Amino acid sequence: MKITFRTDTGIPLPLGNTITPQGINFALFSRNATAVSLVLALSEEAMDTSEIKLDPKRNKTGDIWHILLRNPPPGLRYGYSIDGVHAPQESGHAYDPERVLLDPYAKQIISPAWGKERTCLGSFPCCLPGPEPYDWEGDRPLNIPLKDTIIYELHVRGFTRHASSMVTAPGTFKGLREKTGYLKQLGITAVELMPVTEFNENEPIFTNPFTGEHLKNFWGYSPLSFFAPKSGYSSDLQAPLNEFRDMVKALHRAGIEVILDIVYNHTAEGGSDGPTTSFRGIDNTIYYLLDPWTRDYLNYSGCGNTCNCNQPIVRNLILDALHWWVMEMHVDGFRFDLASILGRDSQGQVLANPPVVEMIAEDPILADTKIIAEAWDAAGLYQVGSFSPHPRWAEWNGRFRDDIRGFCCGREGLVPAVATRIAGSSDLYQANGRSPANSINFITSHDGFTLADLVSFNEKHNLDNGEHNRDGDNNNNSWNSGIEGPTANKAILRLRSRRQRTMATILLLSQGVPMLVAGDEFGRSQLGNNNAWCQDNPISWLDWSLAKKNRYLRRFFQKLIALRKAHPIFRREDFFPHSTESHADEHGLQITWQGLTPGSQDWSPGCRTLAFLLSGESLTPTDDDFFVMLNMHPYTPAVFTLPLAPRNRHWVRLIDTGKSGPRDFVDPDRANTVKCGQKASVANMGCVVLQSQP
Repeated sequence: MKITFRTDTGIPLPLGNTITPQGINFALFSRNATAVSLVLALSEEAMDTSEIKLDPKRNKTGDIWHILLRNPPPGLRYGYSIDGVHAPQESGHAYDPERVLLDPYAKQIISPAWGKERTCLGSFPCCLPGPEPYDWEGDRPLNIPLKDTIIYELHVRGFTRHASSMVTAPGTFKGLREKTGYLKQLGITAVELMPVTEFNENEPIFTNPFTGEHLKNFWGYSPLSFFAPKSGYSSDLQAPLNEFRDMVKALHRAGIEVILDIVYNHTAEGGSDGPTTSFRGIDNTIYYLLDPWTRDYLNYSGCGNTCNCNQPIVRNLILDALHWWVMEMHVDGFRFDLASILGRDSQGQVLANPPVVEMIAEDPILADTKIIAEAWDAAGLYQVGSFSPHPRWAEWNGRFRDDIRGFCCGREGLVPAVATRIAGSSDLYQANGRSPANSINFITSHDGFTLADLVSFNEKHNLDNGEHNRDGDNNNNSWNSGIEGPTANKAILRLRSRRQRTMATILLLSQGVPMLVAGDEFGRSQLGNNNAWCQDNPISWLDWSLAKKNRYLRRFFQKLIALRKAHPIFRREDFFPHSTESHADEHGLQITWQGLTPGSQDWSPGCRTLAFLLSGESLTPTDDDFFVMLNMHPYTPAVFTLPLAPRNRHWVRLIDTGKSGPRDFVDPDRANTVKCGQKASVANMGCVVLQSQP
């Protein structure tokens, strides 16, 4: 049965829907539309809709269409039908009044349980008014300094979807909340969640060639909305907002921040052959980069379209979304996917001072929020170290990943670069006054091999993705340790374990902010798949039985994290004096580089060993000293001569990845003393860490 709605003029701001004492106000920007209708429904099952046509004289202020609904019934859904010119190749406009469009500012979008077909998208109102108030119970941002942060990247569904997770709501925000105790025990300070805004997991056209299974968009880098949390990640499809907030509140109580991986570089509408769900049908020429001659989509994202991020309307949308997540959802930070696109103008050219990049850095609401750039895009623009001179912007340091991976494969010629990465990447961040904390150090991420696969595969194995192994990066900087893939060879397994622990040691003891990937701490494998974006199955799900099976590897990570948190020497706020010169004179330095013997350095192309001494005397308060020895010869041990311990202290052997757990990491009060000047053998692909004691 149709409902008669009472309406009034409404107001143009704020955009989206706003619940007021008078009713619900709806406001939508569309500069080039000739007609806008508010489409309303009470339920998808009834399939009855009502359209309220907005009067351009009464319900339009400038470019904003608005209306007040005075008698909104419970369970109301809404969307928009928009008419105008449809001439994509001539004017760039692509209006289609037959489509029911999502409100870009909607905070809640109805969607079915994960994997179920979406029957309403584009054809029926999907947006919900609201949200309702929420009791945060005094929750406030944790404001953990970036230098003290340890990031743990995870996928909400993949983290607990496997039956071994033993949570009550697998694959959901609630399931993640139930793992808070594990995360606290591990010691990380922040979770970085892969995309959690609404997307359509059923959009891929690929099938698994072996099983015929229709593949999913598992990762979710295809946003339908910049605001609405994904309903499929909620155990209660009607309450994803509150379930997300419950998760944030629980993590904050455990001392863990929440960072969102957000996608503002493109949307799920794809190229000209993609679906029209929102932006294209609202104002195509405003929201997307179009070729000025052909009106084709400029595709710097690799996903069919590119958002026009520096257009004032679009950058306001981005800022409003960031404000929403910080103010209403208590998010602590953001990682901007393909952030270099934020620096392009309406023609796709790279701007010297991109307005949206500066606005994010200077925004007062975001002043305490962590902002991290993936400083490249799919068109080859690579800005690691140069994304922005603003000290607020941190960056995923792809050079750290590449240099450490190559070094840990035994490749020659990398010792000087590795020293620079360990010291905080001063070559990238010091010249313009930034700090080591601007470098987000990582060896693995969701994109590429897991840590276990990095030491087990030379080549990607992506046939399950249905693209004939063409997808994914061919340059993995990996080494299989002698045999490709799974093996029962004990010597190979010992080498792989040693290499994982050595890389973890380099990551956690380097200056900068470490990021590890969920499951790396207990040896999770994706069977050599380095692009598991479409694998909603055990390839991508964490098998929690490995946490017990590989408990000594997990213990090693826990103790490394605890060591980093206990010693400020690994979390400097500034660069080492003269650290821009990796071969600088060692006297008086707070970091001293060494070859195999004290007082000597080897920066030669054929060198595959490196040692360094960190002096804690200059810190306030003072800290212990550490001597780290790295040997990346694939097959032979290296013998180092130990230097004098500073301040008449003595050395104890804290870490030795050449030993198996739990002997690979020993507490200082139980560790063996080693004499200055003594020879120390470091296993192939291994590391030894000494700590000074009074």
